[in-house]
Amino acid sequence: MALSRIGKLPIAIPAGTEVTIKDNVITVKGKLGTLSQDFHGDVDVKVEDGHIHVAPANIPNASAKHGLYRALFFNMVKGVSEGFETVQEFVGVGYKAEAKANGKQLELSLGFSHNMIFVMPAEITCETINERGKNPILKMRSYDKQLLGQVAAKIRSYRKPEPYKGKGIKFEGEVLRRKAGKAAGK
Repeated sequence: MALSRIGKLPIAIPAGTEVTIKDNVITVKGKLGTLSQDFHGDVDVKVEDGHIHVAPANIPNASAKHGLYRALFFNMVKGVSEGFETVQEFVGVGYKAEAKANGKQLELSLGFSHNMIFVMPAEITCETINERGKNPILKMRSYDKQLLGQVAAKIRSYRKPEPYKGKGIKFEGEVLRRKAGKAAGK
């Protein structure tokens, strides 16, 4: 039986972070918020000496979820203690983003006939940077990595980057596969 290399690593619990385990539910409470996650009986989870230890149970196919749960628990601990951030860039003439209502609403101008209003979940705050001569930038912060990624993907889905000119909403540092236009074929 092969064990996950990631799953074997213990998760350090930073100061000010509280971890409780009860009835196959782990709850992590920190300075930024509280997260809970159900886990399957395929893994044994223990809190010892300021670390979370995840081990597969002694049943067939238990190691399949071993690394998954360790990664989920690590993201929970990191999220409530440090938080996560995504940065998106709006590339295209007239593409704009503006944060309103203290970072809880986002007004998007993406070349449609009307502006779109996107209401952020309570766990996420956003800010926009609009500098003259540069593409608008959207920064979102949250302690919940899964929710943050889901919201970022939803915003990106309104205008995915196209391969010819690169117009659209892209993540900072994302490398787009570009195509040559019609003139390159002759």
